[in-house]
Amino acid sequence: MKKSQVNYSLYLVTDRKLLGDRDLCKTIEDAIKGGVTLVQLREKNTTTNGFINIATNVKKITNKYNIPLIINDRIDVALAIDADGVHVGPDDMSIDMARKLLGQDKIIGASTNCVKEALEAESQGADYLGVGAMFPTKTKNNTEDVSIDELRNIKKSVNIPIVAIGGVNEKNASSVIAAGIDGIAVVSAILGKEDVFQASKGLRNLV
Repeated sequence: MKKSQVNYSLYLVTDRKLLGDRDLCKTIEDAIKGGVTLVQLREKNTTTNGFINIATNVKKITNKYNIPLIINDRIDVALAIDADGVHVGPDDMSIDMARKLLGQDKIIGASTNCVKEALEAESQGADYLGVGAMFPTKTKNNTEDVSIDELRNIKKSVNIPIVAIGGVNEKNASSVIAAGIDGIAVVSAILGKEDVFQASKGLRNLV
């Protein structure tokens, strides 16, 4: 899939802690069937080899449905499995260095929470921005809150897609979508639900 064809509207970020005894690949497949358009695999507490094995299996699912697979933080894992791209935060490898390693055809996303950071990330070659945290979230505790007004300002300031992240769910998604962004990134709003397919379908209808 060409970068220009990527649909950011319903962006799923994984967190296996929310799954209980459910299978990750089966859950991701159900979410994709429900309407998820992009998957970011986030594994904070596993070995490199373990991450590669998980990513390899997830990629079989995303390839089956022609859905891009983004690896969180780990450039080495993305290279090892030929993922569609990576997402980097402020404490990860720089966008410039990631681009040198991955090449021009891979997707690189960056986390930002203000216009200044957004402009810097765009100038360094980011393909899209994850902006947040928009609302209180239990899945990440080192985030700064971003207002709807700031989200709107970021969207107006850059020419690359914007995805709102952080506590976004079926109750508040409409307020961030109204800012004119390109999509919402969710974790517990899908993975924390008993029926992942229906949760994804409901959110996709909103966006």
